[in-house]
Amino acid sequence: MKRIKWIALLAVFALLVAACGDDDDAADTTEGTTATTAAPDTTEGGGLEGTRVTVFGPESSDEEAGAMQDALDVFAAESGIEIVYTGARDFSDQINAQAAGGNPPDIAVFPQPGKVLDFGREGYLVPVPDDVIAAIDPQWGPGWMGFYNLDGVQYGLPNKSDLKSIVWYNSAIFEAVGYEIPETWDALLALTDQMIADGITPWCVGIESGPATGWTFTDWVEDLMLRINDENVYDQWVAHEIPFTDDRIVAVFEEVLSLWNTEGAVFAAGGSIAATPFGDNGQPLAEGDCAMHRQASFFTAFIPEGVTIGPGLEIDTFYFPALDDTRRPILVAGTGVSAFRDAPEVWAVMEYLASSAYSNARQLAQIERKGGGEIASGYLTANLQADPGNWYGPERFFVETLLTGSPARFDASDLMPAAVGAGTFWTESTSVVNGDKTLDEALAAIEASWP
Repeated sequence: MKRIKWIALLAVFALLVAACGDDDDAADTTEGTTATTAAPDTTEGGGLEGTRVTVFGPESSDEEAGAMQDALDVFAAESGIEIVYTGARDFSDQINAQAAGGNPPDIAVFPQPGKVLDFGREGYLVPVPDDVIAAIDPQWGPGWMGFYNLDGVQYGLPNKSDLKSIVWYNSAIFEAVGYEIPETWDALLALTDQMIADGITPWCVGIESGPATGWTFTDWVEDLMLRINDENVYDQWVAHEIPFTDDRIVAVFEEVLSLWNTEGAVFAAGGSIAATPFGDNGQPLAEGDCAMHRQASFFTAFIPEGVTIGPGLEIDTFYFPALDDTRRPILVAGTGVSAFRDAPEVWAVMEYLASSAYSNARQLAQIERKGGGEIASGYLTANLQADPGNWYGPERFFVETLLTGSPARFDASDLMPAAVGAGTFWTESTSVVNGDKTLDEALAAIEASWP
């Protein structure tokens, strides 16, 4: 009954939006207002009733995959299209086999833009039509559409966002000692030193993640690459126009290692940084074994049950600061949707999946599936026309940061060739953190692995 109620409310809301605004209104995002775009219009031309579209992606939990299907059901009821979502944790392996075998889904939800571009080069994907691009482009800020563009051809559309430029902190420690939230990178380093002098361990750090061990370190490198250098150097590095052995890249690695190797700076629950699972930092942060932890927005899921999160509560967050207040770069991740079949019903679903209508429906559904109320859902979007009032606690801050942070750059390891981004960048970084290799040796090995 709850699900029926919110679906009904969404349907009424969509009708109200359609009645109250034209296309120009939908694109208006003037300061102080939030324009909400209705779902793609499927009435003109008709012919979509009775068609079927399959969607395949990596989200497989009851909350995430279920909420995605719930949101798709809203559009299915409006359009007459049967839409079926299937999720699998081994999505990356399966989609490779499906594409090569000639039996892919109609639409795939990709967590890595680099894979979208690879599939575009290999001819597996259908370019997004101009009218769909025109409908979606105003809903996303600069850069987001570009993640899925190859030599001027659009092979995908953004549909979910994650924010990585976040520091989580123990509010009680900050309040007891009177620490202020640092506004610059130098201020964050000074705070780290002050905490050590006060007998407080500043950071919880862990990079263990099974075969993906090391990605936490690479996130630190990527965030600082946007701060110590700029987005142009970042883009050149991702495109391999600048090698890993470049002095500017070396300096960023050294900055992270210097901080982590400072005596008294890091608490590692597993005994060492490389042996500590990345998700095992929630408990020590809540218990005060450390004061801060840098991790993406999805870290909400690793905070112990019963610990409150948000302004004035037990665990709060602040923006991972830049060098000064003239720039506010953000490191992001997320998913995008791409099509393997060229058909009107496929493009209608593609447009919906990238729209604010989907973002709003998905958020409401995910909150409902997690128990309802003003809670963190684990789903974020940088869609400019989504309603930020649908997000609560720290996630409202995350959404606001996604919308206002600039420049935004996607996780570099997700953009690089898999042999590097999901290979040597992780493994060689882990070797350096462990002390098994020197930084020069590791960076030379990463560089040599570039295909």
